[in-house]
Amino acid sequence: MTTPPQPRRRRGARAGRGALVVIAGLLVGSAMLRMGHDAGQVLARSDASIDVSSLDAVQTAASTCDVAPDLQLMLDRFQTREAHIEAQEAAMAERMQALKLADREVERKLTRLVAAEEALRTTIALADNAAEGDIARLTKVYESMKPKNAAALFEEMNAEFAAGFLGRMRPEAAAGIMANLTPGSAHRFSVVLAGRNAGVPTE
Repeated sequence: MTTPPQPRRRRGARAGRGALVVIAGLLVGSAMLRMGHDAGQVLARSDASIDVSSLDAVQTAASTCDVAPDLQLMLDRFQTREAHIEAQEAAMAERMQALKLADREVERKLTRLVAAEEALRTTIALADNAAEGDIARLTKVYESMKPKNAAALFEEMNAEFAAGFLGRMRPEAAAGIMANLTPGSAHRFSVVLAGRNAGVPTE
């Protein structure tokens, strides 16, 4: 009695399986080689065709990416603070501009005020000179009058006003007028004349 050739069948199956494994390995290797070659070409083409718009698109996409809540809160605070600082800087610039305009207006007003003051001083000086000239001429008129006639005019004058003219006159002319005054007028005029120099220091 003979047994069937089972060992031979096992050897043939094992050999068939080994061949299939080798063929599968070759196919996988070939596919990988092709994929690597194609990927290199794709990368080369993409590197050659990159432009600014592509970079902008990448940046835009990166900016629209989801951010962690804590990072987003920090970014929001930074943006709020930056907006606040920009608003303060704008307000400060407006204030500086307003201050410059105010300074210019003040300078203009000061220039006008100085000019007006100079004009007023000139007018006052002219008025003083004119008044001084009028008083000097009137004093000469009283000096040239007869003492009796001049005394009659002085009797009608205010004591201080009359004493002012008498103080400007030559001593002999003033004495002639005083001699023709009434005793009361002569006393009043003498008191005023003496009082003008009462406060003058003697030392």
